[in-house]
Amino acid sequence: MKIAQIAPLAEPVPPDGYGGTERVVAGLVEELVRRGHEVTLFASGDSETSARLVPVVPRGLRLAGVRDPMPAALLALGLAYDRAADFDVIHSHLDYPTLPFAHRSPTPSVITCHGRLDLLHTHAIFEAFRDAHLVSISDNQRRLLPHWHWAGTVYNGIDLANFTFHPRPGDYLAFLGRIAPEKGIEDAITVATLAGMPLKIAAKVDPADAAYYRDVIRPLLDHPLVEYVGEVNEREKDAFLGGACALLFPIRWPEPFGMVMVEAMATGTPVIAGRFGSVPEVVTDGVTGFIGDSLEEMVLAIRRLDELDRAACRAAVESRFSAQAMADGYERVYRAVLAGADRSCSPAEETAPPRVATPVAAANGHSDPT
Repeated sequence: MKIAQIAPLAEPVPPDGYGGTERVVAGLVEELVRRGHEVTLFASGDSETSARLVPVVPRGLRLAGVRDPMPAALLALGLAYDRAADFDVIHSHLDYPTLPFAHRSPTPSVITCHGRLDLLHTHAIFEAFRDAHLVSISDNQRRLLPHWHWAGTVYNGIDLANFTFHPRPGDYLAFLGRIAPEKGIEDAITVATLAGMPLKIAAKVDPADAAYYRDVIRPLLDHPLVEYVGEVNEREKDAFLGGACALLFPIRWPEPFGMVMVEAMATGTPVIAGRFGSVPEVVTDGVTGFIGDSLEEMVLAIRRLDELDRAACRAAVESRFSAQAMADGYERVYRAVLAGADRSCSPAEETAPPRVATPVAAANGHSDPT
């Protein structure tokens, strides 16, 4: 197939440090190219890819100091859809800005919704373009919106070559991600200190969250059990996650997927997480981690980590969350859309363990997928 992939432009593909969707796109593109597809990637010019690269902007917007990604996103969509006739399918990772372009294009489009879908102000445009072929990255992400045109659920996948299996647990808890209220970093610090365990925090601070970091989080970092190591790159991330006894993921929002959970499990490190969003689809409670309904339950879970097999964590990623599994899912979606026979299907039908309905946190403005 001739496939266009339109990536977000905040980071290069793959990102040097933090970056969820761009890393997903990188893994998918490389696997599709390996399988013989002709892939054209619309991304920032500092991306590194085996596909044919169309540089939309010279470099990733975040490090270039550009705060408003919308003009560049619209440019990427315009460039891709101007060449629509060159492709069998256009796969956009830019969410709802894609919808008007896809509606007017004779080439079928697949749109992966990487962000949260409980933000009501976005629903009007989805409702206006009901013919779009949408893909969710977890079943929970779309559970309240079954009437939208879902072509399927495809779980995010990672390149396992980037993650080393660490069979022996370390002596610290890890927190990896972005310092923002909905990520639960305050709760992670509370859990670690209540458990009397060292906590290492590897995270970036976006400009939008600078005041939150300064006023709320920075004072908490003075605790003797807490160490802030800053943002880490891919190589450092492997060692950081693999050297931990567990990843703390006490989120406070309906996380659409949570890539860091998969990255931790790929190194053999289990996850202790809150019961929100996609967590029960990604973490098998009692096998690859523990899911808690309170901070107290998460503290108790730390004391049970020796019950878990780190090899089972790695095996779960190999079977369900690898780049190969993700590409399998998207190939099924592409073929179904091209055949006009798409249906709302989920990987849970074949591989996922039983899931528990989860509450939805109060809406806020962030839509980051990791």
